[in-house]
Amino acid sequence: MENRRDDEVHGASGRRARGELESDVLAALWAADGPLTARQVREQLPGDLAYTTVLTILSRLYDKGMLVRHREGRGYAYAPARDEASHTARRMRSLLEGGSDREAVLARFVSELSAQDEHVLHQLLSGHSARAEDESTRRRP
Repeated sequence: MENRRDDEVHGASGRRARGELESDVLAALWAADGPLTARQVREQLPGDLAYTTVLTILSRLYDKGMLVRHREGRGYAYAPARDEASHTARRMRSLLEGGSDREAVLARFVSELSAQDEHVLHQLLSGHSARAEDESTRRRP
């Protein structure tokens, strides 16, 4: 009989979705109070992953510039290079730039926001516009 927890982690196929393990590793590192070793990351992840699997994911994330590391004993301790908000914003911008119709993508994104998120976005844009206007008036002679 299959383990119920494995079904929740891996889905019916027994495999994680592409990028899911990287996301899980990043989430564990963002939730930590400081850098973690591969063994500590492994302890934070659901399922029974091999130590070498976690080490491979950490190495790939480091090679992509998503993690920083420092020597700890015979191995390394890893920490995110950016906070979660910066990482997510970068991903959103990358997806937007990859689309063929930016206006349509932005319009759809805004139309699917909750009322609360729409209010926050409006406040942020209003503040951004005010700061940009202040900067342009300071630059004029």
